[in-house]
This record gives sequence, C-alpha cells and structure tokens, in this order.
Amino acid sequence: QVQLVESGGGLVQAGDSLRLSCAASGRTFSTYGMGWFRQAPGKEREFVAAINWSGGSTYYADSVKGRFAISRVNAKNTVYLQMNSLKPEDTAVYYCAADPGSVRVVIDGLGDYWGQGTQVTVSS
Repeated sequence: QVQLVESGGGLVQAGDSLRLSCAASGRTFSTYGMGWFRQAPGKEREFVAAINWSGGSTYYADSVKGRFAISRVNAKNTVYLQMNSLKPEDTAVYYCAADPGSVRVVIDGLGDYWGQGTQVTVSS
C-alpha cells in the first residue's frame, strides 16, 4: 500500500511560481511511475505531468509545457511539480498519482494510488 500526501498549494498572483510536493510512503517508491493531475471547479480532472521511475522520462500536457517541470528524488520518496508563470486558468485542486506499472498507466489516469489534493489558486 502506498499513501501520497501533497503539499505546497496556495494563493498566488498571475506570473508567480509555486512548487508542489508529493510525499509517498512505501519502500518501492523508486519503481513507481508518478504524475500530477488537476481538477478545476465544474471541470473534469485533467493530466498535467508525469515522470517515469528513474526520472529519465517526463511528459506534459500542452497547456503547461514550458512552464511546469516535474521531478523526483527517490531517496526522499518525493515527487515535485515546479510551476512557473502561473495563470488564472491554472487554478485547480492538484492531485498526485502513482502506479507500480508503466508511467503510461499514470498518464491515462489509471494509477492505483492517489493523494487527497492541494488547492492552487491564481489571481489575476
């Protein structure tokens, strides 16, 4: 069993930066594909970014490419989402996801494990 706990959300102004963290329990974190999703009010959950077990491959939604960066430190059981040049449309609850299989499973929103989410609000 893996538990995911997100942190780092908050209220910022357009153009600011935030770094989200997702701390995972479990000894096999380093073998898991990890990702971030978000859900804005009245909208469906959407994929944001994902990273494979080694950190050697990363994937991004077109809407965040060039502004967000996903990374991981396996020794700390933590995955990060650095968010720069934030826009009001980035406002959402951000969720961390994990899966012991391929990172593709995470990207498709089918990860076995999900966190509770952290709120990010970007004011204009």
